[in-house]
Amino acid sequence: MEFTASQIASFINGKIIGDADALIKGVSPIENGEQEHLSFIAQDRFSHYLDTSKCSVLIVSEKLLVRDSYNTTIIAVKDAYLSFQVLMNLYQEMMGKKEGIEDGSSIHETAIIGEKVYVGAFTYVSEKAKIGEGTQIYPQVYIGKGVKIGKNCKIDSGARIYDYCIVGDNCVIHSNTVVGGDGFGFQPTAEGFKKIPQLGNVIIENDVEIGSNCSIDRATIGSTIIGKGTKIDNLIQIAHNVKIGENNVIAAQAGIAGSTTIGDWNQIGGQVGVVGHIKIGNQVKIQAQSGVNSSVNDKETLYGSPAISYNDYLRNYVHFRNFTEIVSRIKNLENNSKDKTNE
Repeated sequence: MEFTASQIASFINGKIIGDADALIKGVSPIENGEQEHLSFIAQDRFSHYLDTSKCSVLIVSEKLLVRDSYNTTIIAVKDAYLSFQVLMNLYQEMMGKKEGIEDGSSIHETAIIGEKVYVGAFTYVSEKAKIGEGTQIYPQVYIGKGVKIGKNCKIDSGARIYDYCIVGDNCVIHSNTVVGGDGFGFQPTAEGFKKIPQLGNVIIENDVEIGSNCSIDRATIGSTIIGKGTKIDNLIQIAHNVKIGENNVIAAQAGIAGSTTIGDWNQIGGQVGVVGHIKIGNQVKIQAQSGVNSSVNDKETLYGSPAISYNDYLRNYVHFRNFTEIVSRIKNLENNSKDKTNE
């Protein structure tokens, strides 16, 4: 697709500085700009690209503009990052959605398929499954018995959604993620570990996005729940009967053990480990690689393993870095004290 600077500006309510007819045929990272490409500058640390970028058009936050003219065409907006997101969403919409059932897919006669649904080749939709209007299911997806998927979802290739799990509207599940696999439930006996049947399901509420290669286990009984608006990165394990509230973000390689409850608007960093059967409040920040082994109150910021208050961790770490010197000073004081006593 080709656009002019004036067309782009009209999409994001921007003000043009320069050539309104400048042509755009592609998009570049600001570091690798090209002629007839578009990029954006939202932070001061990238503002030097205003004079050096090869891009034909730049979307720039107004606060970064200090002159009336530049070597390239500028589209001035209040927030360049948000405006660029608007453009990407518009472009995705313009590209359109696929529709129809591709050859090689298998859909059970009792399954209910909504209007304008796409089902890719070699996808299997089991009995009594229900797929909502406008949902896109890409090739090689497995949809289990009685699964319900809402409207306008995207299920990428290789994802697996096991029996009786529920996915809300406007959800994205990326490739190779498994929703509804058995929880890790085993009872130790004299003969060894005996498996406990996992009879629950997973409920994913509206507007959730789940990255690739994640595992979200079904509940033993009841439901594992991922709350509305939550965003889950790649390579994450969420165990059985976990309940995650609304609008959380969880970064890659985090693991949350069984029956833990997490509130709303939390930020959980990469490689965080959370033990089971605890409660994490609302608006909590857990720094990367922290290990959380007890319940957490609202608005706390944690770091370390076991995790403690972020500020306490930083203060203690200063001492830890100087620990050898501190020990040496203590020994010197002890030796001096002994010498004085002997005198």
